[in-house]
Amino acid sequence: MNTIQPEGQTGAACDAPRRRLSFLDEFLTLWIFVAMGIGLGLGYMVPGLAEAIDSVQVFDVSLPIALGLLVMMYPPLAKVHYDELGRLRKSKRMLSTSLVLNWAIGPALMFALAWIVFPGSDDVSTAFRNGLILIGLARCIAMVLVWNMLADGDCEYCAVLVALNSVFQIFMYSILAYFFITIMTPVLNPSAEASVVDITMAEIAKNVLIFLGIPFALGVASWFFLARRKGRVWYDTVFAPKISPLALLGLLFTIVVMFALQGEEIISRPIEVLRVALPLLAYFLIMFFISFGLSHRLGFSYGQSTTQSFTAASNNFELAIAVAVATFGIESIVSFTAVIGPLMEVPVLIGLVNVALWIKRRYYGPDGQPLSAKAEAD
Repeated sequence: MNTIQPEGQTGAACDAPRRRLSFLDEFLTLWIFVAMGIGLGLGYMVPGLAEAIDSVQVFDVSLPIALGLLVMMYPPLAKVHYDELGRLRKSKRMLSTSLVLNWAIGPALMFALAWIVFPGSDDVSTAFRNGLILIGLARCIAMVLVWNMLADGDCEYCAVLVALNSVFQIFMYSILAYFFITIMTPVLNPSAEASVVDITMAEIAKNVLIFLGIPFALGVASWFFLARRKGRVWYDTVFAPKISPLALLGLLFTIVVMFALQGEEIISRPIEVLRVALPLLAYFLIMFFISFGLSHRLGFSYGQSTTQSFTAASNNFELAIAVAVATFGIESIVSFTAVIGPLMEVPVLIGLVNVALWIKRRYYGPDGQPLSAKAEAD
């Protein structure tokens, strides 16, 4: 098995040849719109749907919704190479850079953008702001593997970062969500204190442990049991592709229910939807270019810089949706805001794949090293 290259050297590229997104992933935005339409239709045709959905609950969430969220979270966590965590000691500077980008700069940037676009103290502004904050806190662990592959990134380093973020989210997500949503809002705007949703760290932590912890445990068990028994190649090429559609089905099911319950209200707020899309677009672009610029400045190879940038710029929208639904309710504006995340992320990140490949041709040599570093060496 290959190992991560020392810092400053070219990281290993993906062993598999570059390929396009799968049919389901490539048209994810379209499927989301289709799910929205189906949800709207059900809401009009089945007036008693809300009561039926809430009739049976588990974890204080409707049973069908809970099952959908758990199914949505399992595939990305099952595809993580958890054995890569043993390599953390070999790339301390890169990993420390990633931790700062993902768990300090990223959440703070989204928090700032949310306040800039939704500065009001009313309940609606607070809800949209909280939804954006939850997106900013959810670090990408699934689609980043795809973006990284398409952009010729360092797959081994990407596997390490995905494994690290998966574990880190268990401990940090609830703490940061409570800090930014419950503590910082009244500090920045005392008049908004009455509108702040009264959620406790224990409540967020409970939902994170349920909707991230359960699929995380199943993912770890799947990886160590099946990968060791059947082999890593079989796991990555046979098992992982078979379970991948489950994440999309769980996501689309959640969106269908959400729009069936509150589609009419959502459609009546087109300006707010646009206002949510703008900070998301700004976030993806700012994090991508900050990460690439910093990585280039530190002398990381193209593969390492690409992996660093896509990990920092993309988000785990499955987790954001799960926590928003479990904490604020499926009919909340917070949950709807979280759904806009994948709607924006997929087309933007596909575009950034092409930007990364252009940066590779313009600023890196054939060996993947920064041209500025090579010039200084000469």
